[in-house]
Amino acid sequence: MSQKSSAPITRTHAAGAKPPAERVVRDIRRATRKQHSSEEKIRIVLEGLRGEDSIAALCRREGIAESLYYSWSKEFLEAGKRRLTGDTARAATTDEVKALRQEARTLKEVVAEQALELRLLKKSMSGAGEDPA
Repeated sequence: MSQKSSAPITRTHAAGAKPPAERVVRDIRRATRKQHSSEEKIRIVLEGLRGEDSIAALCRREGIAESLYYSWSKEFLEAGKRRLTGDTARAATTDEVKALRQEARTLKEVVAEQALELRLLKKSMSGAGEDPA
């Protein structure tokens, strides 16, 4: 996409010197990269599957690389195939994981309390049958 100058770029620069322009541009592009929601990805993939426009035209209009479209399309179709074959497993969300960990902690506390009560009851039962001498 971009044309590179024929002048050699030095990889090292003295302390305090400005970084090369290419690196600055690359860092800006990374920081301002658009994050597409899953709904946007699905909409774009479905639009491509309809075939009304070419994939190249669709990608230009949406501002994405064709390779990105094809990777989204592949993921979309594989997920659909897994779902249709009965694989309903999915990754748990962070909130679900936190809730499950909290529930596990609560259940462990209940088990520990019951184990302690059982131990105390056994101790009291074994001590009740003895003669004080």
